[in-house]
Amino acid sequence: NVVCGLIPLFEQPIRVGDVLTLPTVSGVVSRIRIRATTVTTWERQEYVIPNKDLITGRVINWTLSDSVNRAELTVGVAYGTDTRRVIGLLQEICRGIPDILADPAPIITFEAFGDSTLNIIVRFYLGSLDNRLGTISELHNQINERFNTEGIEIAFPQVDVHMKPVPPAGP
Repeated sequence: NVVCGLIPLFEQPIRVGDVLTLPTVSGVVSRIRIRATTVTTWERQEYVIPNKDLITGRVINWTLSDSVNRAELTVGVAYGTDTRRVIGLLQEICRGIPDILADPAPIITFEAFGDSTLNIIVRFYLGSLDNRLGTISELHNQINERFNTEGIEIAFPQVDVHMKPVPPAGP
């Protein structure tokens, strides 16, 4: 751990303030010491992680070289909906949310015919992780409001049941 503790201090693959995702925890690096690094989770829990695990394990550093990050959400609309119109509305909605970057621009695609929905994926970029959840929530709210105004149905699972008549029992 001592040798592994020197690597973060000199190479700096991880810095205080970086946002990390490890197999068991995600959070912000709050302290780097010779033996271990402390990561504070979004629930405000502090995890002390041996530096050996950070150096030899799989770690996603969301902010190592760039704070720009991508988020994605799926919008399922009812069968029969004009998907090109939906994509246009989603582009307008994304342009109206200040935290969604114009460059790189959002990518909105009709991805799949689902069991009960036409699935459209909205991929968009944020300049930082600071307001990621708030931006995703605002995007959901605006999609719901705009689709209600435009009469676009956000689909939900449906099942059609077909019943066959049972022949009467014989004498």
